[in-house]
Amino acid sequence: QVQLVESGGGLVQAGGSLRLSCAASGRTLSSYAMAWFRHAPGQEREFVASVSRNGVSTNYADSVKGRFTISRDNAKNTVNLQMNSLQPEDTAVYFCAAYRSPSYYSTSVYSSNYDYWGQGTQVTVSA
Repeated sequence: QVQLVESGGGLVQAGGSLRLSCAASGRTLSSYAMAWFRHAPGQEREFVASVSRNGVSTNYADSVKGRFTISRDNAKNTVNLQMNSLQPEDTAVYFCAAYRSPSYYSTSVYSSNYDYWGQGTQVTVSA
């Protein structure tokens, strides 16, 4: 069992930055590929970014490429999402998720692959 707790959300003006963090407890995070998803009102849950168990492979949604950076620190059992140049369309609840990937190098963009989820943190970007 893995417990995930997100933090770092808030209200920011367009063009600003936020850094989300996901702290894991219960099991070592190095056993899991990690990802961030987001859910905006009236929309489907959307993949944002993922990172492999060893941190070597990353994947980003086209909408955030070049603006967001995912990283992990297995020693600290944390995953971060640095979000720059935020836009109003980035407004959503952001969720951290863990996937027990069989490979050190692979990730997944599919929410159905993820076994554990945090409770989410709200990000609001004003125009």
